[in-house]
Amino acid sequence: MSGSSEGVTGVVERPRADVTVRGDGRLTVGVRLALAAGASPQLVFQRRPKKGQPQETGRVVALESAGEDRWQAVLDAAPAFEEGRWDAYVVGVPGEERTALLPGLRDLRELVSGGGTAPLAIRIPYVTKDGRLAVRAWQRATHAEAGRIVLGDDSMTVTARLFGARLGEGAAVSLVRRGQASAVRKAALRAEDGQDFSFTIDCRELAPASGEPVVWDMFVHPATDAPRIRVARLLDDVADRKGVFVYPAVVLGGVSARPYYTVDNDLSVEVTSSGTG
Repeated sequence: MSGSSEGVTGVVERPRADVTVRGDGRLTVGVRLALAAGASPQLVFQRRPKKGQPQETGRVVALESAGEDRWQAVLDAAPAFEEGRWDAYVVGVPGEERTALLPGLRDLRELVSGGGTAPLAIRIPYVTKDGRLAVRAWQRATHAEAGRIVLGDDSMTVTARLFGARLGEGAAVSLVRRGQASAVRKAALRAEDGQDFSFTIDCRELAPASGEPVVWDMFVHPATDAPRIRVARLLDDVADRKGVFVYPAVVLGGVSARPYYTVDNDLSVEVTSSGTG
């Protein structure tokens, strides 16, 4: 890659980074930088602050020489990234301005297996809407990983796997109406073992009496009185599922119920009348 330097001494304009994700959670990041001999460039990950919150101190990792104009850093699985979105930058000389990294090759093959051990610390590199490299991170002590979703004439069946907890007596699934926590629908849970399970939702039970659109969020209770765990899909290579996995709706008497993934990759059901859905 060629071009004039921009923002960082000696750094090729808009440098790109190749990222390989290992099954054990490590990230290997390779960056092409044209730097003077003896340079000590740094890789910086900065978590985006929540609205109204100040920016936090980022993670800084030294880049080691990997050949002519090539540098590499390995980020171990620990310490884990706090949950959120982390933008990637490079600094050619410590103390100078950072430059946003563009995405190069992203090898995510070891993420596709859907495996993992609790507590989960997940890091998925992705391309932002404006074309930069970022990493999306999740931390979950317990997690219910959504699998296959099958739609029927008046129901939907979901398979899932539990991490960080075991299914016991009284295990059940609940759907909680968003914005109205007292509105709960229960679904029977069919356990295959201590981790794998499935459940079927009767869509007729989700239609609100008012006819207004509502959203139901899915949770699993591993046992009687156990804290509920959000059902989500995190253990693969898709950082943002909402616009990628779009499901059809179950339509019943003018009401449609459609499963979907939220902006946090959690699984929910949107219920609308046929006139608004």
